[in-house]
Amino acid sequence: MAKEICNLEPKALWENFYNMCQIPHPSKHEEKIRAFMVEFGKGLGLETIVDEIGNVIIRKPATPGMENRKGIVLQGHMDMVPQKNNDKVHDFEKDPIETIIGDDGWVKANGTTLGADNGIGCAAAMAVLQSKDIAHGPIEVLVTTDEETGMTGAFGLQPNVLKGDILLNLDSEDEGELYVGCAGGIDGEFVFDYKSEAVPANYETFKVSIGGLKGGHSGMDIVLGLGNANKLIIRFLHQAIDKFSLRLASIVGGSLRNAIPREASAVFMAPKGRSEEIKQFMFEFFDITSAELSISEPDYKMTIEPEATPEFVIDADAANRAIKAIYACPNGVIRMSDAMVGLVETSTNLAIVSTANNKITINCLLRSSVNSAKDDLATMMACTFELAGAKIVFEGAYPGWKPNPNSQILEIAKKVYNDKYGKVPEIKAIHAGLECGLLGDVYPKWDMLSFGPTIRNPHSPRERVNIASVGMFWNYLVEILKNAPVK
Repeated sequence: MAKEICNLEPKALWENFYNMCQIPHPSKHEEKIRAFMVEFGKGLGLETIVDEIGNVIIRKPATPGMENRKGIVLQGHMDMVPQKNNDKVHDFEKDPIETIIGDDGWVKANGTTLGADNGIGCAAAMAVLQSKDIAHGPIEVLVTTDEETGMTGAFGLQPNVLKGDILLNLDSEDEGELYVGCAGGIDGEFVFDYKSEAVPANYETFKVSIGGLKGGHSGMDIVLGLGNANKLIIRFLHQAIDKFSLRLASIVGGSLRNAIPREASAVFMAPKGRSEEIKQFMFEFFDITSAELSISEPDYKMTIEPEATPEFVIDADAANRAIKAIYACPNGVIRMSDAMVGLVETSTNLAIVSTANNKITINCLLRSSVNSAKDDLATMMACTFELAGAKIVFEGAYPGWKPNPNSQILEIAKKVYNDKYGKVPEIKAIHAGLECGLLGDVYPKWDMLSFGPTIRNPHSPRERVNIASVGMFWNYLVEILKNAPVK
């Protein structure tokens, strides 16, 4: 069933994507896909190298008559976000992705993320390397490592390795839109130390769970007003702990810093004899919050059930401080852009909450296209958690990508699209951390542009890519290469 995507057009691109789907390549586990890329390049007789950080670079000379064109770097990332539905048995480090062609004209996966982000872009670059009938100037394909969990490959790219003049980033997700700018970001981690205390006598244990939320990309989907499982479960605990004299044993929610958390759960203890009151309170809480999210999250659900007695509970002071700080922590859109209508300027995603080894750990990803606004948001969050007694670390900061009003490749791309499809493409900036910001820091003279096919719900098991848009994206890429500017 999965191999049927190889019959889609353009065949070379879809065959490459299928082959990528057969090789496990979640972030931080790119060894197999890296080896595949190296074998692919060398198998074509092309210069293929792996740099010190693990990026793969493949060079293809210009086709006859195109030697005087500026060199183009086609860029994508080799890793994918590993997310699956609870009822799906899948090991992202061992199992292939099962692709499905829907009757609605989209390709998706069977209960997992698809990896179209950014497998389709990489597959397109590979098809260019394979081609014998596409006119192009000097080509370099740069496939970066570990983009999704820290942009490690882009951070580690060294100057003077690549020779091209133009970067075409193939990691955007709306066909017909050209991206000329992106947000920068920074990771925030807030840690509360706690003491393990003995389980109180005459208490019984419950587990409350939140699920059914859509999740999604913490940059592009943050504007949709989706439910955040961590914020919801903290809201419940904040109200319930004092009301019922609860003792918190553990909490876990979210799994990736760049994905809006879909699920969260907490184990707590309550005085015996109050179980029906607690259940009724949960039902009332659910009625209120589901009404708030009735449009954006129609499948939101909340359950409570008995749980085995834990080994210990978290000391009440630490639990109280952590819950209050998480409740107060900003989440979602902070400010919309003044420069571009509909663009989020600044946001934050309360991505992960976990308890282990006598620590409550909270991870957030802050984004902004304005560096000073990003820093201000980080300070705001630091103040909130500092007052509550948490240890605070910010790391992994990366710059945004400022639009270039004099971009030569942008003017060419606009004309090519208009000539081919009879309309001018939309020019946009994206509220996500495209690698262009980092790559442009290393190669400041690059003329950069980002585009891609239409992909929906990346970073979630609902990820899907529109088949017709892939064909349009491919044909567009080929025409841009044919029209590359002269040196």
